[in-house]
Amino acid sequence: MATTNPGQARDAFPATRWSMATQALGAPGKPSTEALGELGARYRYPVYAYVRCCGHTPAIAQDIAGSFLRDLHLHVREQPVPRGIEHFRRFLIERLQQWLGGDWHQLLKDSEGETLIEDATLEARRARDCRPTDSPERAFQRAFALEVLHRALARLHAEARQTGHPDMYAALVPLLGHDPSPAQRDDIARALRMRPLTLVVALKRLRQRLRELAREELADTVASADDLAAEQETLLAILQSTD
Repeated sequence: MATTNPGQARDAFPATRWSMATQALGAPGKPSTEALGELGARYRYPVYAYVRCCGHTPAIAQDIAGSFLRDLHLHVREQPVPRGIEHFRRFLIERLQQWLGGDWHQLLKDSEGETLIEDATLEARRARDCRPTDSPERAFQRAFALEVLHRALARLHAEARQTGHPDMYAALVPLLGHDPSPAQRDDIARALRMRPLTLVVALKRLRQRLRELAREELADTVASADDLAAEQETLLAILQSTD
């Protein structure tokens, strides 16, 4: 069997939105600007969670998050991404903190009248995911990790619909984080007209596919295989933390 050199594996890591966004260290062309804009749009939720935990109302927090993300590419043009920022998560929170430490009131005023994307689900998610004692940074980190899972679950749901298994997905998705009791397993199997063992296998495959999709989502925010492994460990620790 052929072996793969670790260095070769790293070199073969595919281009990602983050590696595209940081090409030439802040002298981006259209592809890198679009890549950064797409990442910003994907991770609006952690930005909103940070701003809300700073004490702003939901409406103001949406305006601030929208204004910041709309001009995110300008931050790179004015302050190139320095070497050593391996992932988009760190870049995003650092630039957000810098932006909020500046004259954001005027920037927000300058954007009045412009159409900003509103998302009524953001506040409901923040209320569910964040605690009153969370610092803005902690709220951001947890929201970022949960957004990765949220996007992976959305893709998993879409795949279930495309393959004609929406009912099985709906029945099994509450069990992705824990094993059902024997009675619960048997009840679900009967409802789906499946054998219990078949249900167990289906649940195992669904969990595996969720892990694959979450890894794909996270991979787009880093630039190498090593960075991806480190980021996976960091976000898992964030989700498991009870502090």
